[in-house]
Amino acid sequence: MAAGVELGFAAAVGPAEAWRLRSAYFPSKVGGRPAWLGEAGLPGPAALRCGRCQQPCAFLLQLYAPLRDRPDAFHRTLFVFACRGAACYRIPGPQGPLRVFRNQLPRRNSIYPEEPPPEEPPPELAAATAGPPRRLRCGAALCGVCGCLGPYACGRCRRVGYCGPEHQALDWRRGHRRFCEQHAASGDGSADAVPEHNEFLFPEYEILIEPEEPEFLADSTVNPNDEQGAAETSKDLKEQEDFRVTSSAGEACQSLDDETLEAMAKHETEDDKIFQMFKERIAVEPEQIIRYCREGEGPIWVSGENIPEEKDIPNCLCGARRIFEFQIMPQLLNHLQVDSLGESIDWGTLVVYTCANNCGEENKYMEEFIWKQDFSAGSVCLPSGYEAKSSK
Repeated sequence: MAAGVELGFAAAVGPAEAWRLRSAYFPSKVGGRPAWLGEAGLPGPAALRCGRCQQPCAFLLQLYAPLRDRPDAFHRTLFVFACRGAACYRIPGPQGPLRVFRNQLPRRNSIYPEEPPPEEPPPELAAATAGPPRRLRCGAALCGVCGCLGPYACGRCRRVGYCGPEHQALDWRRGHRRFCEQHAASGDGSADAVPEHNEFLFPEYEILIEPEEPEFLADSTVNPNDEQGAAETSKDLKEQEDFRVTSSAGEACQSLDDETLEAMAKHETEDDKIFQMFKERIAVEPEQIIRYCREGEGPIWVSGENIPEEKDIPNCLCGARRIFEFQIMPQLLNHLQVDSLGESIDWGTLVVYTCANNCGEENKYMEEFIWKQDFSAGSVCLPSGYEAKSSK
């Protein structure tokens, strides 16, 4: 990735362009099945379960982020997985329903050629778009539902792998029983076909990366320590604050002492300033779903609440500290089709921290750290075109 802040945008990909999302083309993408980079030390089913409900997590996105000054990370991809259960997102903070892994390879490796892949469709286009692979090249089986490691096999046909009983049951309901019967009757391998999509997977998009334009600097005049500037550019938020104050129960407010009231007002003012800065920073490119800046500018927060301190971010297993690498924006939710009449998957921003030393153990997948921040109660006015979900 280049220096400075880079932005990621979701782009629809039709069947004729689906080859670009395969592992050999080192994609950045949302949804579908993961396009694994290396084949050693993939996270197993236990590592990809939600920390709250213990159900399997779905692949959310992957970001190709090589480090050009590190020969051992000539190829490097970050993978994020997310629970499909909306109730698991009620609590902000670390990990919980989210998992993130990092994998890297040197330029000379046993999987990919040293030269970059062509930008044109491969000659064997039919084979490249024939559906998701059932196995890695090393022979390890992949789950027929989610595309993660599938160490368990169908007990009847023994030809389809699963990460666990939940996805075996899902595939059985979706019609694998019929494929099993056809295979037993004809032995023609009809059970080998893996459907491209299913209800467990998030919709699939390519992530297009562009540098952030400096235009926002001309419009973003709010200094977090400048209360006058914040007041001049936060009229809509001031109206929300006035409404909250005037609609509060008068008798309850009168019962609070001056010190408590002053602390509450200060908290609201600081929170409004942070959210105003977030709005102004994204206003130029409201469709951004990724902000990437490793070893540079930190994340932009959506609220003054639940911002992690250094002690909240654990060191890597190698002992090195973790640093900010990228954040996932709330606009991504609009592409995931997760709205429901009841509770929905929701976040303000998801912030990923990775090993500062970029350690790697025999090119295995290394788990990193992710932090979830929600919008505060009053942060509901986003820039035009930014249709993020309302706060909880």
